[in-house]
Amino acid sequence: MPAVREHVDKMQVRQDKADKPLSAPQKAMRRLGLDSDMDLALHLPLRYEDETRLMAIAELRDGDLAQIEGVVRENRVEVRARRQLIVRIEDAAGHTLLLRFLNFYPSQQKLLAVGQRVRVRGEVRGGFLGREMVHPECKAVQAGAPLAQALTPVYPTTAGLPQAYLRKAVGRALDKLVLDETLPPQALQSWPGGARVLADWSLHAALDYLHHPGPEVSLAALQDRSHPAWLRLKAEELLAQQLSQLQARQAQAQRRAPALALGRPGGETEGLHEKLLAVLPFALTAAQRRVSEEIAQDLARPSPMHRLLQGDVGSGKTVVAALAAAVCIDAGYQCVLMAPTEILASQHVKKLVDWLAPLGVRVAWLAGGQKTRERRETLEAIDSGQAQLIVGTHAVIQDKVHFHRLGLAIVDEQHRFGVAQRLALREKVMEGSDPRSGAAWGPVEPHMLMMTATPIPRTLAMSYYADLDVSTLDELPPGRSPIVTRVISEQRRPELIDRIRAQLADGRQVYWVCPLIEESEAVDLTNATATHAELTAALNHGAHAAPRGGECSIQVGLLHSRLPAAEKQAVMAEFVAGRMGLLVSTTVIEVGVDVPNATLMVIEHAERFGLSQLHQLRGRVGRGAQASACVLLYSTGDAPRLGQTARERLKAMAETNDGFEIARRDLEIRGPGEFLGARQSGAALLRFADLATDGEVLDWARQTAALMLAQHPALAERHVARWLGGRVDYLKA
Repeated sequence: MPAVREHVDKMQVRQDKADKPLSAPQKAMRRLGLDSDMDLALHLPLRYEDETRLMAIAELRDGDLAQIEGVVRENRVEVRARRQLIVRIEDAAGHTLLLRFLNFYPSQQKLLAVGQRVRVRGEVRGGFLGREMVHPECKAVQAGAPLAQALTPVYPTTAGLPQAYLRKAVGRALDKLVLDETLPPQALQSWPGGARVLADWSLHAALDYLHHPGPEVSLAALQDRSHPAWLRLKAEELLAQQLSQLQARQAQAQRRAPALALGRPGGETEGLHEKLLAVLPFALTAAQRRVSEEIAQDLARPSPMHRLLQGDVGSGKTVVAALAAAVCIDAGYQCVLMAPTEILASQHVKKLVDWLAPLGVRVAWLAGGQKTRERRETLEAIDSGQAQLIVGTHAVIQDKVHFHRLGLAIVDEQHRFGVAQRLALREKVMEGSDPRSGAAWGPVEPHMLMMTATPIPRTLAMSYYADLDVSTLDELPPGRSPIVTRVISEQRRPELIDRIRAQLADGRQVYWVCPLIEESEAVDLTNATATHAELTAALNHGAHAAPRGGECSIQVGLLHSRLPAAEKQAVMAEFVAGRMGLLVSTTVIEVGVDVPNATLMVIEHAERFGLSQLHQLRGRVGRGAQASACVLLYSTGDAPRLGQTARERLKAMAETNDGFEIARRDLEIRGPGEFLGARQSGAALLRFADLATDGEVLDWARQTAALMLAQHPALAERHVARWLGGRVDYLKA
């Protein structure tokens, strides 16, 4: 495969370089991942400097970024509060400009000797002695020396990698790089609106121009990436992504999975699916019925389902998962549900046992904190097939777990898992055969249903999730109370504690969430513990927290990631039972906790959370008929005001409860990383295209990808190899 060959060649280049001593700039380039000519060609400038024209000193205005040429008339060192080099230059019209250097070296003094002709570039500002430049760039020139013909690029760099070295390296790479056209003629002519963007700009021409744009270019078009050269890059990048996703779909269609038909074999009228519907204590919404039918149709096919179930917080994804599991179990296969945390997994177990155990389904629990004997018995039940539905954390994908006949794998909050974890679950294969003829199929893999409570915006679903079928629960069950969201300053903390006291007096329950400060469990634990002690004392009339085993008039619980599993379960059991009024927690309660009597959520330092995480946390309240509220408590710290991004997040939370609108705004504010989680582990996100603004380019890429795979498969393979190389497998996970 070209992609594999390119990856091997790249590794060989690295090995060859490793055999020779590297200079400081070469080491710096390696740190930036600039190992090949293509890497350098795609390392685009941050900005540009205009060295193509000179300005007369008389034309200068304060704030101008200008280049001038003149002869040095004065060069002296002044000693005031500190030593300064003062230089005065004169242009051809006889006007002068002061240059000031607060830090300087003998080499600069020599360069700027009296009588020397120099070109100077810098920002003009007013000074006591007239207009001046502070620390401008200077170089000696001969009279009549030619000016640059293109704008000068300024690249992202790192310590030890000068701009001059990087410019030469990029220039050499562009000269050597051969970029054959990989787009077919139809694609070149099919740009939106009939424009000739692709036909007029080859990839090589676009890259060359973006590194060395002419002086006539609109800097605004370069900065907002609307120039035709930028559009060519975006088109190629999005096309590579769409091709890889369609290739993943094609490969998936060739694999085998058990055909799990709805209803029991042998003509029995009422299967487990129908029995479950009959015993549920509520009626399904129209959205739940529609999505369940989509999943059932996929499960009945002999190729693996690869479906994403998205729905807002509280939309009822768990019951849809239970119905899918019922279809699988009724067909004689096992189902596994994997959740990212023990709390979420235990919540699933409770609901599924309540629904399915009375119908004769054996539900098994598998997590990291189990005792040895319990774990051994669970593993034996899974291996023998006695355990029909297995619920757990990432423990379910460990090598010691051997499924008897795994037909369906459900991954909840899928963005919280990495690529390797999802692949490990999918690869729990078994030997299968055609149910009609009995002919051996070879390896058969389970169907995959991935669930998320973070709705995926349309453009993201069309790009990073194009290899998935997407089902959407766009309707909340009746009886859910609206959640009022308030944003308040930490200075009003005493008022908030009074509000909590009133809620507790009315028999309601409250969450108080502490943030993860830095990526440190120790700091996380310290912050939560201190808040727990403070609130325990404040709510019990200033008394200190009760000693271990003592009684408080108001019980305040503490939940964090370092608690043993048994203690976590005990704390949650107290809260669920209503014996605990206030639960102080880290974000371990972000998903899965369902306590209808909890009507107030306080999120401390809300400015530190991502928008989708805030929405997930808010969804822990409003789960009953009582009016609920979410308070976003923010702190500006030493700064006089919140940053722009934090302010936009908190504003969005206060303005809407709609998860799909939250998702749209989050994509605008943060880009796709918040939604993707670890989905792209080992692969960079889009470098050039912006899903918030490039929807039209994405539409073109989707249509072109289908055309190329159908009519130009060789070009499609070359295009994907050029842009993605060895990262293709990660994009298919």
